Amino acid sequence: MQVPFFRPDISEDAIGEVADTLRSGWLTTGPRVQRFEIDFATAVSARYAVAVNSCTAALHLATEALGLKAGQAVLVPTMTFAATAEVVRYARAVPILVDCEPDTLNLSLEDADAKLAALREGQIWSGNERSPKPVCIIPVHVGGVMGDAAQVRAFARRHHLWVVEDAAHAFPAAWRRSSQANWQRCGQGSADVSCFSFYANKTITTGEGGMAVTDDKAIADRIRLMSLHGLSKDAWGRYADNGSWDYQLVEPGFKYNMTDIAAAIGIHQLKQAEKMRLDREHLAREYLNAFAAVEELKLPPVPENRLHAWHLFPIRLRLDRLTIDRNFFVEELKKAGVGFSVHWRPLHLHPYYRKCGWRPEQFPVATRVWLQLVSLPLFPAMTDVELKHVIRVVKELCRKFRKQRVVTGRVGEISKQ
Repeated sequence: MQVPFFRPDISEDAIGEVADTLRSGWLTTGPRVQRFEIDFATAVSARYAVAVNSCTAALHLATEALGLKAGQAVLVPTMTFAATAEVVRYARAVPILVDCEPDTLNLSLEDADAKLAALREGQIWSGNERSPKPVCIIPVHVGGVMGDAAQVRAFARRHHLWVVEDAAHAFPAAWRRSSQANWQRCGQGSADVSCFSFYANKTITTGEGGMAVTDDKAIADRIRLMSLHGLSKDAWGRYADNGSWDYQLVEPGFKYNMTDIAAAIGIHQLKQAEKMRLDREHLAREYLNAFAAVEELKLPPVPENRLHAWHLFPIRLRLDRLTIDRNFFVEELKKAGVGFSVHWRPLHLHPYYRKCGWRPEQFPVATRVWLQLVSLPLFPAMTDVELKHVIRVVKELCRKFRKQRVVTGRVGEISKQ
């Protein structure tokens, strides 16, 4: 059988909302986008939310609204997708890559401190910029497990940095200091701006789309202004019944607005968000239980003080216990009809960042871990039959390619061959 890496779960209510939107004659940014923004802000307990056409757009607008300038530096995890760092280069600013934590794969604040020290001493970054001043940090919640928001905030205050949260994987994730504390949602004051993704395979989807949330009205107003060409009024405001035809160009902005067609899906995805999270959590626990005794695998952590969004289920192959490497393993998954992905090739191993002078030895954890990573299928619409097929295939591969253990000289002494 074939099990896809992901299959979206779109309700009939969402399909009906899209049909109603098409019949309404209002297809671009309009009343449904406005409703989606209000509902999403409520869901994450933020004051303001601005819907855009991707998380990349949200990240770009966030850094622009905060005032990122050419030659300034931004701390960015190397273990992330291209967008997190590329928005820094849009401003001709300097991404300072940071290694990841060995368990969660989230940005390592210890390495961030080390990178800032190296930056001050002129030991890193070989670009044209000289002594770039650090002004911002962009943490990423890998796979849907939040980093410690309090520690990130404290680090940012200590170094006088803005915090822009790449929360592409992290809706509706949360964290708390202890079992007695209340959960704090991702986006609930955890950053100056938090940026979410609604891409097709995310925890909720609008096909393509994103959201920037903040508690700062000036930042929200700037993001909204720049999301649609820097116009003083958007189309919804101009063409509503009580609107005015006139508008002014305030700034040279961007074309990043979300459509009402996309928001129509998002409104109903948002209503299903917690149910879908629980469905993903159930599947994740089935994986965790099924693979608990498989010595060839290291499983993702489940911190007690985190509410995991379970966007991904990344396993790590214990290559010292297998006769094959990760690339061979995923080819065998493919032959067996199991979809997969790899999150991610670290940025410092891409040609562009190699040209900037970054070296593998500067990121020992990410350099080692990425060779072990495989993301297994995990989506709310996944059936028991599909789940059991994935589990069976993974177990069979681990058994088939397990390194044999042989008894050596002394009784009970074991070595691997």
